[in-house]
Amino acid sequence: MFDFVDPTHLVLAALVGALSIYSAGHALLHNQDSRSALVWLATCLAWPIVGPTVYWVFGINRIETKGRKLQDRFPKEAVGVREEHHVPSISEDLPNKWAKLIRVSENVTGRPLLGGNDVRALRCGEEAYPQMLAAIRSATVSVRLISYIFDNDKIGNEFCDALRDATHRGVDVKVLLDGIGERHSLLRMSAVLEQAGVNARRFLPPSLIPPSLHINLRNHRKILVVDGVLGFTGGMNISDRHFVAAPRKKRPVVDLHFAIKGPIVRQMEEVFLEDWSFVTDEDCAPTPAPANESAGMNHCRAISDGPNEDIGKLKWILLGAISSAQKSLRIMTPYFIPNEELVSAINAASLRGVRVEVILPGELDIQPVGWAARNHLLSLLPFGVRVFRSPPPFVHTKLLIIDDHYMMVGSANLDPRSLRLNFEFNLEIYGESCVQTLIEHFESVLEQAEPITAEELKGRKIWIRIRDAVAFLFSPYL
Repeated sequence: MFDFVDPTHLVLAALVGALSIYSAGHALLHNQDSRSALVWLATCLAWPIVGPTVYWVFGINRIETKGRKLQDRFPKEAVGVREEHHVPSISEDLPNKWAKLIRVSENVTGRPLLGGNDVRALRCGEEAYPQMLAAIRSATVSVRLISYIFDNDKIGNEFCDALRDATHRGVDVKVLLDGIGERHSLLRMSAVLEQAGVNARRFLPPSLIPPSLHINLRNHRKILVVDGVLGFTGGMNISDRHFVAAPRKKRPVVDLHFAIKGPIVRQMEEVFLEDWSFVTDEDCAPTPAPANESAGMNHCRAISDGPNEDIGKLKWILLGAISSAQKSLRIMTPYFIPNEELVSAINAASLRGVRVEVILPGELDIQPVGWAARNHLLSLLPFGVRVFRSPPPFVHTKLLIIDDHYMMVGSANLDPRSLRLNFEFNLEIYGESCVQTLIEHFESVLEQAEPITAEELKGRKIWIRIRDAVAFLFSPYL
């Protein structure tokens, strides 16, 4: 007698085998890390059903997948604004040592480096907010504002009043708030602005119908452009927390913002209009303004980066900038969890004899990020990188200074969220006088900071080391 196999079992076995092979092939073709690809390939083939199920739940890079979908919705070029800048090469105006970095940044961003800009640092809300409000109150043509957090507090309502008055004067006011960031206030400012008659929209707001729960993919940019000629950007949101001299909150936040005039303001408006077009599907023209009117001696370039990009623009520019350092590399950031490539670049700079100094806040608003960062420092300290802890209050400043001629400022931190999950906006700036001002600021903070040593980190209690290591495991999502 012959035992016949149930055809249903044959079909199920064939389907399971096909699923395992398809999943293994997908892991092989779509995973750029060879070790990860090998693990997932073996998992899919060795454990039918279980292996493919685990792969499709945990092995797919959903950030890149969502980013590619967003890329189809983002305009390939700024709608009506990405015009050709017919400007002569200005690399000859700068030391030859920067020529390669200038070329890298232009190839990555597709934007030219523009000369003739004035950049002024503004410390905390005491200096930044009065100038920003004055600009809005004097606007005659347009106001473009992006803010990750726009708190419903005293200063937030002052901005709301200024934006409302500008709208009533006939100024073209457009405000874009992040759909998650604005929820720092119970009464969302987008609703307050809309009630005041201001044209305000939200970037990827969470909703149940239709389902849209993008906790990541946040618009972390901070941009204000008035009349196409005056811009503000940096790390500051709109919140009472940024008043430090006489704080209106118990936990003040120290930060820098920048007032900018010159041709670079055009690029800042381009970034805003790209985001506005994504949210509203509106084709918006730039503000009619002199595009190349010189206002200062600094050369600047706008860097917009996000998960919709084919390549990590900011990462490649950071790698190019760090590799250009010859004398000094100064980093100030609240959240410091650089990826392996950036760690290697920073360590290589230190080994070349570059003086590398990193200032981190001693007080953090998100403690697990601090735990993860502390765990990460042992990959830097043995190579001569000097790391310091600044005293309270919480320092939110994001600053990269190389030698005495180059700096990068803006919204991005050196952590996975900024480099992988968020939409960020930075400026790279070449200019001795401007950079020297920021070096002096860096040194003044450094005088008050205390060093973090390898001995200190190795001497942590075992339960603290375990806590920090566990936080580091989750650092891509903190």
